[in-house]
Amino acid sequence: MNAAHPPSVRQRVLHGGAIVSLIALIILCIAWETVLAPVREGVVWPALKALPLLLPLRGLLRRNLYTMQWSSMMILLYFMEGIVRGWSDTGLSALLGWAEVALVVLCFICLISYLSPYKKAARAKARSLSAEQK
Repeated sequence: MNAAHPPSVRQRVLHGGAIVSLIALIILCIAWETVLAPVREGVVWPALKALPLLLPLRGLLRRNLYTMQWSSMMILLYFMEGIVRGWSDTGLSALLGWAEVALVVLCFICLISYLSPYKKAARAKARSLSAEQK
């Protein structure tokens, strides 16, 4: 389900914010686990945690509302990881955990704010259909 009308300036900003924060989150996850603060030197497999973030990227680029809905829930897993590592790790790894939290929050807010007018329109349409049937 895609938007039928051209997006407003607000919608374009929110869409851009979601894409930029998602791409930044992907880069952060890869850099964190390979270069910046790997769990163990020479072990790069934890960077695979960035792979699920690639799944919604195409749909987000195309403004697919369904993809935006499920990806807004999926990125909360990265929020949880960032909170845990921000509190439990030390040094650079803890800072990277908080950076992960900030990127997830930014992406989540952009996605939810972008979807809000569409959800309101869908609810209004459902109410009007329901009222017509009565």
